[in-house]
Amino acid sequence: MAAEENVVESTDFPVKENNENGISSVIPGWFSEISPMWPGEAHSLKVEKILFEGKSEYQNVMVFQSSTYGKVLVLDGVIQLTERDECAYQEMITHLPLCSIPNPKKVLVIGGGDGGVLREVARHNSVEKIDICEIDKMVVDDEFSHDLLSLTGLGVAFLKAVPEGTYDAVIVDSSDPIGPAQELFEKPFFESIARALIPGGVVCTQAESIWLHMHIIEDIVANCRQIFKGSVNYAWTTVPTYPSGMIGFMLCSTEGPPVDFKHPVNPIDENDSQSSARPLKFYNSELHTAAFCLPSFAKKAIGSKAN
Repeated sequence: MAAEENVVESTDFPVKENNENGISSVIPGWFSEISPMWPGEAHSLKVEKILFEGKSEYQNVMVFQSSTYGKVLVLDGVIQLTERDECAYQEMITHLPLCSIPNPKKVLVIGGGDGGVLREVARHNSVEKIDICEIDKMVVDDEFSHDLLSLTGLGVAFLKAVPEGTYDAVIVDSSDPIGPAQELFEKPFFESIARALIPGGVVCTQAESIWLHMHIIEDIVANCRQIFKGSVNYAWTTVPTYPSGMIGFMLCSTEGPPVDFKHPVNPIDENDSQSSARPLKFYNSELHTAAFCLPSFAKKAIGSKAN
């Protein structure tokens, strides 16, 4: 999260509109998330105090203290994470792919400047190297550090320069497909990921909500079916502060040793996690398998396109 020296003590909040996209606002005492990506609905959180506001080269950044979800990170008017429910997203986007392959060693994280995915990747003792591509330096948590970590810039450009077959796993912790994250949902980007993975390597990317963005999901699935010659699956988890209360993940593997995403071969046992400085709060093996069970309407729309 942002440094505490940027704390704004006032709780008398003027209306603050995100000019470029007409997204969201802070009215006295409340943050309301409003976006053309989920028209006709909004989610509001009570604001105790704004901790940081700034405009980076790429987007507007805000951190505020909420009354019910702890600190909240907002990019371009859209909630990215909260202290209370970030575990449901960070743990699932990381362990769904990494627990599906034996002994992942080299992992690339695209996005994830808040450090949550990196924290979860580091739980895996087999991991020897973590590269992270975060486009926006303002988002990066300067206090996050790890002996295995290498921090670089733009993910799209980085992938083009990566030697073929470099990574066991790629995790794409992207924001929604508007603004700087739009490229991360397009076919050339997925082709670059496939090239960067070893045979039987895996990718997990944020893949929107089945309640709001089925057309986007269908396009992602169709592209991945063309590009990845191993497994292609859609999974999901609940995140109360995300629009519709859930978010999905696209999980794919390259041709090579078969990957069965629905049955983890590299489990993180709950008992083992108790020895960690931060035990798992959300992920477990049962949830892993259940995450791939789709409601009937989603299964009808995308189930036949995934395998």
